[in-house]
Amino acid sequence: MLKLVGDYGRGLKPPTYHEARVSYLKREVDIVGEKLGKYKNEWKKNGCTLMSDGWTDGKGRSLTNFLVNSPSGTVFLKSIDTSKFIKNAQKIFELLDSVVEEIGEDHVVQVVTDGASDYVAADRMLEEKRRKLFWSPCAAHCLFLILEDIGKITIFYDTIAKAKQVTSFIYRHTWMLNLYRKFSKDKELARPAVTRFATSFLTLSCIMYSKLALRSMFASEEWANSTHATTVKGKKVVDIILSDTRFWKSIQFALKCVNPLVEVLRLVNGDVKPAIGYIYEAMRRANNQIAKNFNNVEHRYREISKIIDTRWDFQLHRLLHAVAYYLNPKYQYDPNFNPDKEVKIGLYKVIEKMYPDVETRVEVDAQLDKFKRGVGLFGMDMAIITRDKKQPDPCLPNDNSWMDAQECFNIDEVLLAMKEPKDQGT
Repeated sequence: MLKLVGDYGRGLKPPTYHEARVSYLKREVDIVGEKLGKYKNEWKKNGCTLMSDGWTDGKGRSLTNFLVNSPSGTVFLKSIDTSKFIKNAQKIFELLDSVVEEIGEDHVVQVVTDGASDYVAADRMLEEKRRKLFWSPCAAHCLFLILEDIGKITIFYDTIAKAKQVTSFIYRHTWMLNLYRKFSKDKELARPAVTRFATSFLTLSCIMYSKLALRSMFASEEWANSTHATTVKGKKVVDIILSDTRFWKSIQFALKCVNPLVEVLRLVNGDVKPAIGYIYEAMRRANNQIAKNFNNVEHRYREISKIIDTRWDFQLHRLLHAVAYYLNPKYQYDPNFNPDKEVKIGLYKVIEKMYPDVETRVEVDAQLDKFKRGVGLFGMDMAIITRDKKQPDPCLPNDNSWMDAQECFNIDEVLLAMKEPKDQGT
């Protein structure tokens, strides 16, 4: 800006206060409105998803953001200060209903919110009023709740508490942190207070990845000769790292339970690839992988499966997930594809809800038959060769992968750091 002002030279007239806050602002609003127009046209043509996200700002105000997603991407629609609202189902319903009305009921396919009880009740009211509309809970939020529930199990709770002791001790002392970086070759440990959600299990992954570095550090002369080695907290941390074999076994146990779920979280937490067509299969594979990690000995993972099934049945599993799974060419044309009764029921319930008239349902059923048999347009060479390429295939959980926790400072970076299994001598 300053360079352009200098290039203009003497005589440049700056905007007045009125021009900046009225004329220029109005012009910018009009420009944004024009850009939003192309998205709105797509909403009318293909439908869209309304997403709401509540949060609290630095001044303690309760705000709700509304965003709209369509094949062209996600756009911010508006933000409403809900500080004066009583947080109950009726108020939330009225707010969501007004935004649906603003967008156009015929254009909104689904509404996505978090899975809090007030939102669940509000969204049921919304579905009753808007008969063609679907509600889906935020998949990432549901997975965070699953991880939170798992973290409350005694063995995990105790292990996570010890892991926090280790990370807090190292990061609280500059000398200790520099010593650790020396032995880990500048790798970092996940700090419990830095990332949101899933932090505890990401911390465990980072500690497992750094097991050799931690053991080497606490067995070194530099540590033994330091003042920290004689402190009570220092001795406790050393005991955890060098002597507590149960600690390391518990981490391995925890990661066998959680890593498949973190892979699903990685899938649904992405901003680029549409995940709805993969969630159903991703959760199925995650469940299977957890069982496989424990050699299918059910009593070893029964409690974990119960937590997952409870959240899946009551929140995460929705009709649209089943339909998107069924209509995903990658799975439909797989020789092993065998949709269960639940998927087929979901498919026909959605068709009935979206198309009230019988004639249209018959027409849709005929198209489904062509889709299943891969005939007509579905059987053309271009359609066949792009069955698993048209939509990017996310890396669904299919192995007991460990996290390459080189940078553990925010959840997106850590999730993207998930790589192939590494032999860490454990």
